[in-house]
Amino acid sequence: MAVAHVFVADLDALAVDDADRHHLSHVLRLRPGEEVTASDGRGRWRRCRFVTGGVLEPDGAVICEDPLSPPVAIGFVVTKGSRPEWVVQKLTEVGVDRIVPLSSSRSVVRWDTRRAERNVERLRLVARQAAMQSRRNRLPEVSNLLPFAEVAVGGAALAEVGGDAPSLERPFVLVGPEGGWDRTELACGLPRVGLGPNVLRAETAGLAAGVLLCALRAGLVNRASVATGTPDLGTRGRDHRGVPGEPG
Repeated sequence: MAVAHVFVADLDALAVDDADRHHLSHVLRLRPGEEVTASDGRGRWRRCRFVTGGVLEPDGAVICEDPLSPPVAIGFVVTKGSRPEWVVQKLTEVGVDRIVPLSSSRSVVRWDTRRAERNVERLRLVARQAAMQSRRNRLPEVSNLLPFAEVAVGGAALAEVGGDAPSLERPFVLVGPEGGWDRTELACGLPRVGLGPNVLRAETAGLAAGVLLCALRAGLVNRASVATGTPDLGTRGRDHRGVPGEPG
């Protein structure tokens, strides 16, 4: 496995930004010759070698990989403090493709326009850092803050106790605030999916939904095992390309 993974704008130029160069040189303390993988964040990546000064030299051809299907999306109503950052970090690590911060009727946190822009930029940075750590070659999309009504459309499902087992037929799950969805939101016509018998914290529910959908997509579990709470892990211990340890 490569010592580190970074994102660059151009896989031929391999120009690393100042923050990532500092991370490679002074935090990870890479030595000349150590392997690094670089990705453009859109599914293309290549092996490189670290050289003095934080420069990368190519050490293999550019590899292009198709996106996984279906794309998995999680919308979550933003909560207090740094918890939204934690949610975005973990959803990125488990492989979610689109992350949607939401506002709802019972939102405890209210972001005005300026604060929303600032916080969403921070969430995008968190997603980028988490994608580097988890060796992803596609950056997840972190959308702007959206109202519930804008995403309560066909294809989405509401996370709610007592709902059906998550399914890839509905790969976009919306997770409510600490006080739950209000009656109007529950009556919007979207199907409901359950995340188990226990009452979860809002941030835990977002992660649980992402883990279940990504595990279903990877074939690590099947819907029947999710419904009964007895995962069938089978023999699939490798990543989706069958190559352990490469960016995914």
